[in-house]
Amino acid sequence: MTQQPARSEPIDDHFRSTVAGCGTADSSTTARYPAAARQELLELFDAQCGSRHLDFAARELGHRKLGYYSIGSAGHESNAAVAASLRPTDPALLHYRSGAFYLRRASQVPGQDPLRDVLLGVVASAEEPISAGRHKVFGHGDLGIIPQTSTIASHLPRAMGLAFSLARAEQLGVRAEWPADSVVLCSFGDASMNHSTALGAINSALHCAHQGLPMPLLLVCEDNGLGISVRTPHDWVESAHSGRPGLRYSTVDGDDPEQCLRIAAETADWVREHRRPALLHLRTVRLMGHAGSDVESAYRSRAEIVAEHARDPLLATAKTLVRQQVLSAEQVLERYEQKRAEVTRIAEQALSRPKLADSRDVMATIASEHPEAVRARVRRGPTEQATVPDRGLTLAESINHGLAAALAGDPGVLVFGEDVAGKGGVYGVTRGLRRRFGGLRVFDTVLDEQSVLGTALGAGTAGLLPIPEIQYLAYLHNAADQLRGEAATLGFFSDGRFRNPMVVRIAGYAFQKGFGGHFHNDNSVAALRDIPGLVVASPASPDDAAAMLRTCVAAAREDGRVCVFLEPIALYHERDLHETGDEGWLARYPDPVGGHVPIGRARTYGNGTDLTLVTFGNGLPRCLRVARRLQREGAGVRVLDLRWLSPLPTEDLLAAARATGSVLVADETRRSGGVSEPVVTALADAGFAGRIARVTSEDSFIPLGDAAYHVLLDEQDIEDTARKLLAGTSDAATGAGTRPTRDG
Repeated sequence: MTQQPARSEPIDDHFRSTVAGCGTADSSTTARYPAAARQELLELFDAQCGSRHLDFAARELGHRKLGYYSIGSAGHESNAAVAASLRPTDPALLHYRSGAFYLRRASQVPGQDPLRDVLLGVVASAEEPISAGRHKVFGHGDLGIIPQTSTIASHLPRAMGLAFSLARAEQLGVRAEWPADSVVLCSFGDASMNHSTALGAINSALHCAHQGLPMPLLLVCEDNGLGISVRTPHDWVESAHSGRPGLRYSTVDGDDPEQCLRIAAETADWVREHRRPALLHLRTVRLMGHAGSDVESAYRSRAEIVAEHARDPLLATAKTLVRQQVLSAEQVLERYEQKRAEVTRIAEQALSRPKLADSRDVMATIASEHPEAVRARVRRGPTEQATVPDRGLTLAESINHGLAAALAGDPGVLVFGEDVAGKGGVYGVTRGLRRRFGGLRVFDTVLDEQSVLGTALGAGTAGLLPIPEIQYLAYLHNAADQLRGEAATLGFFSDGRFRNPMVVRIAGYAFQKGFGGHFHNDNSVAALRDIPGLVVASPASPDDAAAMLRTCVAAAREDGRVCVFLEPIALYHERDLHETGDEGWLARYPDPVGGHVPIGRARTYGNGTDLTLVTFGNGLPRCLRVARRLQREGAGVRVLDLRWLSPLPTEDLLAAARATGSVLVADETRRSGGVSEPVVTALADAGFAGRIARVTSEDSFIPLGDAAYHVLLDEQDIEDTARKLLAGTSDAATGAGTRPTRDG
């Protein structure tokens, strides 16, 4: 007896009635089907069938308000043929309609329970083995599936970077999790194909292949003709990509299981053999709407919706099983209903499994922290002492030697970005590194920040330690989601199973004497500070820069941390501090033992007891100059360099504030959303009862030339406000550092 579903779905009714009406193939006209092909079809059907019933169960759980995610795979089940064409050790980054792929991949690995995996994710159970209930994603370390969120096409740059990095790791002798002959699978929808992230990643893959660099990337576009309600023009995917030089293009209809199996296998084998990218255009349908909340009838006619039932890949596989005499129609339906019963039983069991208990459980995998292990790695690492000049260094020189030390001490370190190799960077910071360490480890990339970060994401996943450079802070913003949506979330969505260590160097801030305007003088760091778990380092002095770089590299290796290393452009080649020729901004290269700077620890200059100037970046030399002038007049002023913008050094901040009872925050970022806001908030949250004021840059983009100084943090403003605080006048605190109007 068949088990009737709790709620009838039209596609379910159509499948059962159509299969029931299938006749038996005439054995006299049907050639005997090979045993291997019979088994392949059965395995395909089982994966597709399981995925379909998972979709039904997710919709039913959602209707009962017990399930939390119902973007289904119905109509896309032909992607199980892609899984069959690959090895379970081939890394896969999947589209969110990949239920059948997941089940077919799991069938290749003993001891797996994929139906339970998916259903535990639907009900957000802490026992779910992928993300521990944090988000319903297709991923599993034992299956080689790297979990992806549903951000449109954001996983393509990582896939490209991983395909690039497999060969690079092998060339460097660095052990990777993935076999050297792996194929990297990346699937996505037709609407995502239009996203700049997808286009940039595909372009970068072809750019590498054009140069003869290995790029074993299998792209699968699952084309159902819709982006939620927006239609993809007919044959747009084929028109846009079938003729691209360097990209092998294949297409197949999802309702032809035999062809899907054949063409997927041919394409995967070609990528594995030739180590070049290919695009498999899988023509699918979308059944049961975009998601549980989607009212498909609002933008599609009933006739159109019903017409697509005939293209159901599950139905096509069932018909093939009957036609090829693998199963009878009755046996197909029996197998179908058995899978329904199995999924229903597991779904009810999943409801009783525990959820994440508290915020600590939720946040446990955002960032791993082992500061003593980081300290130990820094101290045992190699130094550049033998090659560092016996003199004070500029900020740029110190960072250069720090990068050289990282490259010398870890064969998996890569330094790359736009202009970093031959030119040595726009400001010469990476000069000489390619000559010394070779083009495999120090190299230039395409001029696309999404691809730069995608290369880093892939390299980190492959076991390398990438140090990419973004030329200017303003250039990061068009690629910030590679940090927010991909890098920072990987541990969170994989329950710590996967990680992507990296140290992203960014030239930033302003005070370049008006050069370049906004895009070369950007001071917006709010988007970085808003990313959970992201380390944001902001060194100002040469010795701190080298030491903090060591810490970031060690934290990336030990804890898989994602670090952003903000370098003040205006201080790169600065030599003097107080007077011309004093060389007060030079510093000797620090040794690893005495020069370690833990994440989240500030640096204090002076021990005055009257006023604390809190600052960072370009604000540090300005505050040091103000402090010296005030000290010469008898004021006790200390300067606290935050050094780390995330996490903020709250402990050191409070200690310095309480030592003086009066705090002035000098913040070169903007007044709204800048660094001074969380600093003041931290003081208030801790119950600091002293006086607080702040001076900041204006809420403005930065113009060219001398006009820039009308809107940037001003040294005279720092001094004037400091004097008011020292004098105890009320307007210093209540005015909070509002910039007075001044002539040019």
